[in-house]
Amino acid sequence: MIREITYAQALNEALKEEMRRNEKVFMIGEDVALHGGTYGVSKELLEEFGDRRVKDTPISEAAIVGLGVGAALTGLRPVVEIMYIDFTTVAMDQIANQAAKLRCMSGGAVKISLVIRTQGGSGTGEAAQHTQSLESWFVHTPGLKVIMPSTPYDAKGLFKTAIRDDNPVVFIDHKLLFPQKGLVPEEEYLLPFGQADVKRKGDDLTLVATSLMVHRALEASRALEKQGVTVEVIDPRTLVPFDKQAIVNSLRKTGRLLIVHEACTRAGIGAEILREIIEEGFDYMDVPPKVLGGRNSPTPYATPLERVAVPQVKDIIDAATDMIGVKRMS
Repeated sequence: MIREITYAQALNEALKEEMRRNEKVFMIGEDVALHGGTYGVSKELLEEFGDRRVKDTPISEAAIVGLGVGAALTGLRPVVEIMYIDFTTVAMDQIANQAAKLRCMSGGAVKISLVIRTQGGSGTGEAAQHTQSLESWFVHTPGLKVIMPSTPYDAKGLFKTAIRDDNPVVFIDHKLLFPQKGLVPEEEYLLPFGQADVKRKGDDLTLVATSLMVHRALEASRALEKQGVTVEVIDPRTLVPFDKQAIVNSLRKTGRLLIVHEACTRAGIGAEILREIIEEGFDYMDVPPKVLGGRNSPTPYATPLERVAVPQVKDIIDAATDMIGVKRMS
């Protein structure tokens, strides 16, 4: 049976199902127990599983992730929540130098079955230290898997896969996605890493978007369709591992590639995606590819300026029309 639930509910269901399935799974983080998490992702977990498996922590991200790494070394499967992705910077030694490296450095003798779940992105008026999109930092770090879902269906299936993985996974949600609803089966399912999803088919342009930008890309594609332009919207879903072939296959059909992400354009994930696609798909490009990302500046607090700092639907439409050569929409 399929029903409609929110993104936050999908993550909550995934946690409950995996904690019931495996008693080695536990959750720690700031306000995850008594308050059910900042966005309600851990709601009702304390009541069902008790304070041995759902623990509130002090405000110390280094300690939280460090505890998670240590627990994973003993064979447990911790799910660590970092309230904002900005705060992972406080724990980068534990993430980049410990979690990401220890399985390799031990020659595979230990497993780091650790999920670091966090939320990034702008749109909530929380200024420069609470609105960053730092996925490229983790993509750059060997040993980490990096997941960025855009729908409740994807979030639940990928989260369950992450919890069962024997390697450290950085699972990144967008703040504005938690209340969004989507169709999710009641039956158990898992989604594999490294498999992109074509959210909308088209023939004129391949538009690769991540996280919240998938929804803005879909809105832009619907507007462009009124001009007779069909856009193929692809959501990578996982950045490491990355499904390059799905994009190359689309590019072979459309001849045009536009990549959209919220993070700063400079050294953003779009640059890495473009590098990988050019290596195999350059001959399929009829026009120069383009990356549309956020401005290379801290995110402003004021709402009008915050909107200007990251791609909006009109920005995507304008970039697409420039590439296709049709008249810009007013």
